[in-house]
Amino acid sequence: MSPKIFFQTMITLASASLGLVAALACNEAIKAIIKEVLQTGDSITGLLTYAILATVVAIVVLLLLARAASKIGGEAAVTREAEG
Repeated sequence: MSPKIFFQTMITLASASLGLVAALACNEAIKAIIKEVLQTGDSITGLLTYAILATVVAIVVLLLLARAASKIGGEAAVTREAEG
């Protein structure tokens, strides 16, 4: 294995690890905000609100990243079939 491939792999792993840590921190913060604002605690309503909010945010972010990737000439992981 060449040093270049080794360092690229280490950078990728470190980026993924730091991304996971950030995601877990955001996860806890969002749950605390929903609990505080909606006064739902750990009820089903609070959990469903969190799940829906997280899903909507994930979809929006993925679509924005896909659009940005297509503008710079890269290939997006998510493509829209019925574009026209």
